[in-house]
Amino acid sequence: MSDPKHQDFTANPAPLGLLGFGMTTILLNVHNAGLINMSAMILSMGIFYGGIAQVFAGLMEWKKGNTFGTVAFTSYGFFWMVLVGIVCLPKTGLMPAPDTGSMVAFLTMWGIFTAILFVGTLKLNRATQIVFGSLVVLFALLALGDATENEAIKHLAGWEGIFCGASAVYAAAAQILNEIYGREVLPLGNKPGAAH
Repeated sequence: MSDPKHQDFTANPAPLGLLGFGMTTILLNVHNAGLINMSAMILSMGIFYGGIAQVFAGLMEWKKGNTFGTVAFTSYGFFWMVLVGIVCLPKTGLMPAPDTGSMVAFLTMWGIFTAILFVGTLKLNRATQIVFGSLVVLFALLALGDATENEAIKHLAGWEGIFCGASAVYAAAAQILNEIYGREVLPLGNKPGAAH
């Protein structure tokens, strides 16, 4: 029998992490698709919402004992901050911009990391599987686009990234609305016994 003094009454941090990831991913990939220019808007989202907010969500998942959520949100939060550093630090003159091979290696490592997490999502709900599956595809397309310097592939990656980000926003919205209404407003495709 559980001890009521140790019941978890803390909020679900996953929607915060998913929104930080999803909204920032959409905005960066609207740029990658060639629709808007890179600007302080995207970079600020990368530092503060995609970055810091996701790290906070990861730390809250740690308190809940959720290893997957901790690793995913904390890692992708720092990914966004690293990406902003890659864009901004060379402009200071303190260090050179990464060459093509470096960016391909960077994106490939993140794709491998995401593929490992995707395998973990096979025990979770369908919405989470779509987020991570489409993110694996996004990293592959971004790496391929940089390796080939093919603008069509980079633009395709942008559109695929918009889908990936939108799938994360959907998963966040479903968790928020389903909790508020106490019923399934937006389906997550839960497996029996699956967590968020």
